[in-house]
Amino acid sequence: MALQLRVYVPPHPLIKHWLAVSRDESTPSVLFRSAMTELGRWLTYEAIRDWMPTVDTEVKTPLSPSAATFINPEIPIAVIPILRAGLSLLDGAQALLPLASIYHIGVVRNEETLEPTVYLNKFPEQFPPETKVLITEPMLATGGTITTVMGELTQRGISPENVRIISVVTAPPALQKLNVAFPGLVIYAAAIDEGLNEHGYIVPGLGDAGDRTFGT
Repeated sequence: MALQLRVYVPPHPLIKHWLAVSRDESTPSVLFRSAMTELGRWLTYEAIRDWMPTVDTEVKTPLSPSAATFINPEIPIAVIPILRAGLSLLDGAQALLPLASIYHIGVVRNEETLEPTVYLNKFPEQFPPETKVLITEPMLATGGTITTVMGELTQRGISPENVRIISVVTAPPALQKLNVAFPGLVIYAAAIDEGLNEHGYIVPGLGDAGDRTFGT
């Protein structure tokens, strides 16, 4: 069976609440940052629910032996925020994955052509192939930025099946593009919005996540 992109929109009420806060144009920057942190936390929780590598063993409680399950420390986990907006979700993700390595990549989009350009890449030359990768990217609009980042990862030994993306709002053009380019990807999003405007922004969206996070 051919692999296909999978997109999950968790029905958790806290995700819905913080999405509403982030969408509201009257939300001040300080509260917007809090909303993004919480969305990063809860979307990561949903994304890693059945994804974390574990080992079964036994521990001794004060009363008797007991079966136990631990996170497998031998499988590397990487969290990749796409600069700069991806930093807004990082604190929430990192709170649940405190031992993960953090790798930064900066991508800027030409506002006229909408084409992405990588201006910073802190990836290693090769990742261990078993590495689990979580990408934080608040908005998947045209799909250009995330496709560029995925290209950099696959060149360094990462299979799309080992990648999960958390995103606040997504749009059909990005999902369609990723389904063609990288089937097997899994995305956890707070919402799938209706589409893009003439400037390539998601509608209804939440505005420029980077500007609203950093107050610029």
